[in-house]
Amino acid sequence: MSLQRRISWNAALRDIKGDRTLVVPGLISARSLIQALAQHRRTRFVTPTGAFDRSAIMAVAVEAAKSHQGRTGAAWGPSMSVALKAAWQAARAARNAIKH
Repeated sequence: MSLQRRISWNAALRDIKGDRTLVVPGLISARSLIQALAQHRRTRFVTPTGAFDRSAIMAVAVEAAKSHQGRTGAAWGPSMSVALKAAWQAARAARNAIKH
């Protein structure tokens, strides 16, 4: 047994690349659309008590999902998944902006 350890740089770099977080296709554009809709319609994702307004979040998510589906041709399930992730990100950002 040798006292030197051998490292495969190809495997190491492949593992590093695999550890990166993947951005779901369409998530950034869905988040931008949701933020624009909320600003234009003055939709509030957070109630005055600090709780999330789930009906408002769902309403903009449905609209964003329809838009995503039209742009990408994806099925309803993946489109709604992307839209809900984006809507909840926008809602959390809105709540954090109120707290600080």
